[in-house]
Order: sequence, then structure tokens, then C-alpha cells
Amino acid sequence: MTDVRSDLVTRALAFATRAHGAIDHRRKYTHKPYIEHPIEVMQIVQGVSHTDEMLAAALLHDTIEDTAVTRGDIEEQFGASVAALVMELTDQCHEGNRATRKAAEAERLATISSAAQTVKLADLISNTRSIVSNDPVFAEVYLREKALILSKMRMGDPELYAKACELVNSASNVIGLDANGCTPT
Repeated sequence: MTDVRSDLVTRALAFATRAHGAIDHRRKYTHKPYIEHPIEVMQIVQGVSHTDEMLAAALLHDTIEDTAVTRGDIEEQFGASVAALVMELTDQCHEGNRATRKAAEAERLATISSAAQTVKLADLISNTRSIVSNDPVFAEVYLREKALILSKMRMGDPELYAKACELVNSASNVIGLDANGCTPT
């Protein structure tokens, strides 16, 4: 695949790289630079129908949650539509225990735009690929949460939805877990 990036996407990559690099943000299990995850999410989104705003949001999707970046920073640098997408992808549920927060977040994700759901599906795919091998104990909790999200999020790209369901189901089978409701369409 040819790697031709728009100015918006190039700037988003540089911005996200700086934001995550400023706090030496690393992937939990591999300890590789965190920016590898948003790049992978962007590459997954590139494989389906997308806009440059979606690609930029894929690169920026964890900056508000995980770094000192604010919505205002993103809006100033990338415009209101990219900032709105990033906000749709930013976890808004902070009250209660993990189960309560994740259930509320799944309900919220059901209401976000189809563009944001497509990016979220790519994020879920990226994060699910190695959860069983990296942390088989936590994988049970994680996979149940992702199956719940998939049961709610039906407006994203159908190809990514099917791939996400396939990954969650496959990983669930490895650890003997019923994915409960994750049915590729």
C-alpha cells in the first residue's frame, strides 16, 4: 500500500508523536513507544472507506485521555471536526467501579457517529490482537467488555465490525469464554 498522507494526517502524526513522547508513553505489555498503537489504528482505518479527518482522529484518539492535550489544543491545530471525532473517541465515563464505567461507556459508544465508531472498531482490533498472549488473566474481563461494546456499536464500517467480532470470538474461544452476542453481520 502506498503511504501518501495529507497535510492534516502528517500534522496529526507529528502532534500525537510529540504528545505521547513528552510523557515517554509506552505500550503496556511490549513497552514500545505508544505512538505505534495510534499508527496501527490509522492503518486499519485506511483499509476501509475513510476521510482524512478520520485518519487524523485515529492518530489523536488517545491524546486527551493519556496526555496533557486538551480538546482546545486539537481544535486549534486540526479544526472542529477532528476535535469532535477525538472527543467521541475519548472515554467520558469516570464514575463507579470498572464494570459500571465500561457499561456506561458501551452505551455512550452506541450513540457516537459512524465515523467515530469506525475508528473505535480499529482501536478495538488493534488492542484485541494480542490480549490473550500478553495477559490471559485480564483477557477474560477485557474480552467481555469488548463483546459488550460490539453488541452496542452497529454504525461503524461493517468490514471492521466483522473483523472485530471475529477477533473477540477467536480470543474468547482460546480462553474458553463465551463472547456473548458478538455476531459478525
